[in-house]
Amino acid sequence: MSGTFLDEMASGSRARLRAAQRACPQSVLAEQARHLPLPPRLRLDLSGFDLIAELKLRSPAAGTLAARHDSLAQRVSAYARAGAAAVSVLTEPSRFDGSLTHLTQAAQVLAPLAVPAMRKDFLVDPYQLLEARVAGAGGVLIILRMLAHAALDALIERAGALGLFVLLEAFDARDLELMHELVGAHAGSVVLLAGVNCRDLATLEVVPERLLELAPLLPAGVPRVAESGVASAEDARAVAAAGYQLALVGSALMRGTDPAALAQALLAAGRAAAQAH
Repeated sequence: MSGTFLDEMASGSRARLRAAQRACPQSVLAEQARHLPLPPRLRLDLSGFDLIAELKLRSPAAGTLAARHDSLAQRVSAYARAGAAAVSVLTEPSRFDGSLTHLTQAAQVLAPLAVPAMRKDFLVDPYQLLEARVAGAGGVLIILRMLAHAALDALIERAGALGLFVLLEAFDARDLELMHELVGAHAGSVVLLAGVNCRDLATLEVVPERLLELAPLLPAGVPRVAESGVASAEDARAVAAAGYQLALVGSALMRGTDPAALAQALLAAGRAAAQAH
């Protein structure tokens, strides 16, 4: 698991894309999307801190996180009822045991609770945003490191047209320079979130200090998301104090015996710190 991890994931994503396009032309998918009800909107709490809780069955770094017989519906419902602003759903199959079916199931559970689902994957083409929309998603994650500027523009524009919010994911200061450009170009036409993932792409280890180091470099006026490295109330306090308005939490919630209680503890700690600052 070297620095080629994203290359491996992008290659797999393109292979899945080609198979999906053969099975269902984009025109057919677009027609399906046109007839769907709008997904729930992303609503952030006035306290200044929110949670994106994640459904992730497996992690390349940590292995299996949840038994396959665990109830997906019960888990995402628990996340929503605990106060999560959105639920991230891994749809990558080879290393994360995810699928679009999981996204569809999660979105069906979340819709009556007015909480959006977010497709988290290694997206490379606007077609995959249509897939997300048809599956019921209200948002998508886009990894800046993976694509050229023009391809990122195309993804963000399609997201705006589909009414999807976009979490832009950065890993370092160079990614954040690109994020500033994209936010400047697309602000106002699509709901954007600015994320920092503190996972080291060479080792896949989490380096929480990077969240604090990179926080001052994030664009102003866009909600900031701390990704990876938040597993406890103390972690939530730290990132909220550093200026993050959201934390995306997966592994800690998936491993925990009471994910709703942990989600509530993270929210309470983060909101207390946000109010104090």
